[in-house]
Amino acid sequence: MSNRLQATPNDLRAFWMPFTANRQFKKDPRMLVAAKDMHFTAADGRQILDGTAGLWCVNAGHCRPRITEAISQQAGELDYAPAFQMGHPKAFELANRLIDIAPDNMGHVLFTNSGSESVDTALKVALAYQRAKGEGSRFRLIGRERGYHGVNFGGISVGGIVPNRKMFGTLLTGVDHLPHTHLPEKNAFTRGVPEHGADLADELNRIIALHDASTIAAVIVEPVAGSTGVLIPPQGYLKRLREICTQHGILLIFDEVITGFGRLGSAFGADHFDVKPDIMITAKGLTNGVVPMGAVFVTPEIHDAFMHGPENLIEFFHGYTYSGNPLAAAAALATLETYKEEQLFERANELAPYWQDALHSLKDCRNVIDIRNIGLVGAIELEPIAGQPTKRAFDCFLRAWEKGCLIRTTGDIIALSPPLIVEKGQIDQLVDTLRDVLQEVD
Repeated sequence: MSNRLQATPNDLRAFWMPFTANRQFKKDPRMLVAAKDMHFTAADGRQILDGTAGLWCVNAGHCRPRITEAISQQAGELDYAPAFQMGHPKAFELANRLIDIAPDNMGHVLFTNSGSESVDTALKVALAYQRAKGEGSRFRLIGRERGYHGVNFGGISVGGIVPNRKMFGTLLTGVDHLPHTHLPEKNAFTRGVPEHGADLADELNRIIALHDASTIAAVIVEPVAGSTGVLIPPQGYLKRLREICTQHGILLIFDEVITGFGRLGSAFGADHFDVKPDIMITAKGLTNGVVPMGAVFVTPEIHDAFMHGPENLIEFFHGYTYSGNPLAAAAALATLETYKEEQLFERANELAPYWQDALHSLKDCRNVIDIRNIGLVGAIELEPIAGQPTKRAFDCFLRAWEKGCLIRTTGDIIALSPPLIVEKGQIDQLVDTLRDVLQEVD
């Protein structure tokens, strides 16, 4: 092994790892030291097939030349530019390029550094917009059970995953939640969008009746709830949410951190489901996961509501030191160019039927109680071990790693989202490995 591919560091104690069983990991580390296209290289030199696009983010594959070259060139040209009262050309170019591929009702972009920051930015925009147009009584935010919207206080408040919320006190006030859309008794082993459950959107009417529409600023949902285990919206569900929000003057926010940039075979989930939100949250695939960056899209109506008063005054008191960072902007522009040149969104759409058939071939494996798929994302739900929730899926994760595949687990669900450059043979390899793992794990 070359010196460049350094094995396990000599001291693992200082780094408190995120969303990780730290004690288990540090007893038997799983170190990644290099990556290229569809594979990581482990510290022991093994090639690991990436079945998760990193963390749902490396949509164009690893270490793509156009992206790495753009970052290197930018670092030598303009490493940093202040984001407050100053600008640099690539941030404006990127905003324009993003609007070009966004749904046609979107007109402006705010830049952030992550999905979590994008969520909190969107929530602040929604609240401030309602106040700017004279409806400051609209202070409530409506999320959804099992929703994941990052880990900042706004995101965990509107989110609905219990372990992410329970340790952190009262969170934001004025938040309520729609029910989730997971109906295994009716929709198990559905191929694509499930048939049953559109009526769950009408629960928003119950919440409106309880609180009154005049107090509700926005509803936030993921078009496909990813981190909770790939919960796909029933036919007509998102359209019904849009109708109810429009009827009552409530903003609809789509969290597209996972569904954005080709994961469903189109630029955004809004395109796939033909539903236009008022605010759209992105990150992850924006820069192919290479440099942290997020972007929040808003309609011209929302933007223009702030553009009043003396021109020398700040219109919206919000932003980050690294909003539109030059290296991130360069990475994002090169990522968008890679998607376009290689037609990766279209490629994901073409591969989706093959992906679907491959995943559903695991239906008869041990302990499998549901399989879900849409675009190039999928989930295999396992029967939990009595008294040991999450253990069966985590055992599958460890066994898959040993066999040269990286998968992701959440609860007792295996979640899959390979880079959009995946080949059919690599889909076969991933599914064959999972078949072996599922037959081996108790």
